[in-house]
Amino acid sequence: MELEYQGIMVWVEQRDGVAKPVSWQLIGQARRMAEKIGAEVYALVQGEQVEHLAREAICYGADRAYLIEHPVLREYRTEPYSVSTLDVIRQVKPEIVLIGATYQGRDLAGAIATHLPTGLTADTTMLDVEPNPSRLLLASRPAFSEKLMATILCKKYKPQMATARPGIFEALPRDDSRTGQIIRVPFDMKEDDIATKVLKFYQDEDRVNLEDAEVIVAGGRGMGGPEGFAALKQLADLLGGVVGASRPCVDEEWISHAHQVGQTGKTVRPKLYIAVGISGAVQHTIGMTGSDVIVAINKDPNAPIFDVAHYGIVGDWQEVVPELIKAVSAGKPAAAATGGASR
Repeated sequence: MELEYQGIMVWVEQRDGVAKPVSWQLIGQARRMAEKIGAEVYALVQGEQVEHLAREAICYGADRAYLIEHPVLREYRTEPYSVSTLDVIRQVKPEIVLIGATYQGRDLAGAIATHLPTGLTADTTMLDVEPNPSRLLLASRPAFSEKLMATILCKKYKPQMATARPGIFEALPRDDSRTGQIIRVPFDMKEDDIATKVLKFYQDEDRVNLEDAEVIVAGGRGMGGPEGFAALKQLADLLGGVVGASRPCVDEEWISHAHQVGQTGKTVRPKLYIAVGISGAVQHTIGMTGSDVIVAINKDPNAPIFDVAHYGIVGDWQEVVPELIKAVSAGKPAAAATGGASR
């Protein structure tokens, strides 16, 4: 018997024609899930002059890319994006819809789930699917003050929907030889029909983009106070990275929540993650274990952070970090300058 709802659809978030990495991460996870149930992966691309993103979506694992191009979709606004998204979902009838848990993704997901109507699991950190015949989406997220993980099912309504945190899942390698179908979807909405207008974008100079950073230098309770974060910023700036922090530092107001990495903060996948004075509690490590290389600096040789680190330096950060800064400034290999050892 043919299913009424089939396939997994991923919303491709973009700005100025550049896709958010979470879009490719979710397509990768959708591909893994689709193989379990014999389903196809769809991408939904909206904007103005964004056909190249539809092709990219196929390169990253989509079988079909639904493309909506219209001037009113140039910048994200809830009304035109939700209306056009609902049109596609109602026509295509995917059994699962995945959206990045970004500011825009959360806004869009809530708007369309209300109108479909269906259930929505927000800010998930694990996504899987039950095999046939149930094909239920297993969407898991922290619950009860982060003390346990809850897996939420939507058994009675379709599509099943979830938003997922950026950095949780790994994108598939881009494969330019992949072929797929790009389907243009007509859309007609006049600018005068939209209640909100975009006048200008202002870039927040203090904004921290942890999710897209390739290098993160993060501090923990072992920093002893807010003063130490100036040294971490100096090292991060030299490495072309940003500063992160564990939850205790944010709770003590040593640094703003925008810098927090972990279960109640951001999930990150940088090429290099330097953990300074961080003990390694699971609430923090769950947000950074996807990093390519993890370097831990802690004066406690038994700190749990060394269990997840690729390289460990046992020592006082006030001695180690200045040496790292000197080594990087001089263009020397940091490990050689500090005596870092593989775990």
